[in-house]
Amino acid sequence: MVHMRRIRLTVAYDGTDYCGWQVQPNGITVEEVLNKAVSKLTGEDIHVIGASRTDSGVHALGNVAVFDTRSSIPPERMAYALNQRLPEDIVIVKSEEVPAEWHPRYRDDITKTYEYHIYNARVPDPLKRRTCAFVSFPMDIEKMRAGAAYLVGEHDFVSFCNVRTNVEDTVRTVNRIAIWQDGAEIVMEIEGNGFLYNMVRIIAGTLIRVGRGFYEPEKVKEILETKKRTEAGITAPPQGLVLKEIRYGE
Repeated sequence: MVHMRRIRLTVAYDGTDYCGWQVQPNGITVEEVLNKAVSKLTGEDIHVIGASRTDSGVHALGNVAVFDTRSSIPPERMAYALNQRLPEDIVIVKSEEVPAEWHPRYRDDITKTYEYHIYNARVPDPLKRRTCAFVSFPMDIEKMRAGAAYLVGEHDFVSFCNVRTNVEDTVRTVNRIAIWQDGAEIVMEIEGNGFLYNMVRIIAGTLIRVGRGFYEPEKVKEILETKKRTEAGITAPPQGLVLKEIRYGE
């Protein structure tokens, strides 16, 4: 009999047609589809454990999941085999064996990188509607960068999380925020050790207000200090958000 092995998957997906990552009773999710595909491949009842439970409509290029199996399929071949069983909007980028105790979520050495994409033009581009938020008014990139600079470092980000967030510690560390423009598309890239519920989308919504001139860059510092969600910008739409990468210090 093949001994139990833990397999790590790097997962990419277009989240448009899914009700997020986590299994739930009233809608199809990425985790549910993945569970079914892995179970069918291995002949076992498999429930994957994901690193990041992305929201409805949010995309990923590098989410991470693990599962335990006694299957004799070589770990590096599982990506190919699973991709034959998954819909086109979910792709296994890589599969590999990891130690039995390896966990994708409960650890101190995680670095996550997100991107938020904005299509900034007078009229929307129908080809960008699934992957970008649309803003029709001019945006000042330099002001957005100046505002973003206040968010870098260790801060209490309670002003930048959903009021339903059920965590005691709202302190997080943002390593860097980069903002650039590529044609009509503006990209915000944010890297940190972890993010609160809706934190990246609220940061994006706030920096959009800075870019449009509703807030001065210094307002971002003030929002951090007030510790009030009502002071920050809106929660930006989900389709602009991509979980780009998760790195582990192993």
